[in-house]
Amino acid sequence: MIIATHQPYFAPFPGFFYKAHLADILVILDDVQFPRGTTWISRNRFKNAQGTLWMTIPVWKKGLGLQSIKEVRICYEGGWERKHLESLRTAYGRSPYFPDHSEFIKELFSGKFENLVDLNLEIILYLVELLPIKTEITLLSELGIRDKGTRLLVETCKALGGSQILVQNPAAKYFAALPFQEAGIHLRTFKYPSPVYPQLWGDFIPNLSMWDMVFNCGPKSWDIVTGKK
Repeated sequence: MIIATHQPYFAPFPGFFYKAHLADILVILDDVQFPRGTTWISRNRFKNAQGTLWMTIPVWKKGLGLQSIKEVRICYEGGWERKHLESLRTAYGRSPYFPDHSEFIKELFSGKFENLVDLNLEIILYLVELLPIKTEITLLSELGIRDKGTRLLVETCKALGGSQILVQNPAAKYFAALPFQEAGIHLRTFKYPSPVYPQLWGDFIPNLSMWDMVFNCGPKSWDIVTGKK
């Protein structure tokens, strides 16, 4: 049984989904600390006529101290949801497959999500089904594990019957191998191929949100992600 873990990024890049498809179970780390600084959990990159388009989901942090990811609430002040929707329409309105997903995108920015993790999971699960990825997805908060760091990952694998855990090559050096070895869990490394694909607006920009590929490449997206194109 191969286990992968990942924080619930906002509109994740294709490598997130490539990692997911290599695993039998993907554990979404919703019950770990929300980072204090900038984070992919609340922002990501798209592309428009000016180049990189950063999009951030504002959240409530001031005076709340340390929060777990699942506790973070979206701040709807300032009307950012209308601006984000218009930014995506302007950036991708000429993409061949944007119309296929325009209603879903509109719903995302309707203000119905109270917590950031719920909005992010809505996107992740939509894209997992679209691609399609057969991996089982579960939340860390459903497992009742209170450990941190390496021990958290070891206990997650043990709870799910995992014999292997996926680690991207650049991150492998940050893992303490001994606790996994003692638990009989193999660290399985992988490298995301980061493919080039057709984009609008000039020179190619790698590792944008998965939406960029989906809007531009539609049904071919999964073959591109997995290197079958």
